[in-house]
Amino acid sequence: MKPLLWLVLALALVTNVSTSFAFDGVQQVLISVGTGVVTLGSAAALFLLREKRQGQQKRA
Repeated sequence: MKPLLWLVLALALVTNVSTSFAFDGVQQVLISVGTGVVTLGSAAALFLLREKRQGQQKRA
């Protein structure tokens, strides 16, 4: 699951950056918003799936 999320994150970032060179106007904005949502979603999923380190202590 994590490798797939990393791949989606990387592809969304590359697509988001390249849209400014390939498209303009409304089309560029819509693609950027879509890839931005995918980027944030995959980053949030990776954050939630991270493993806790053994040395970390719970804080109250």
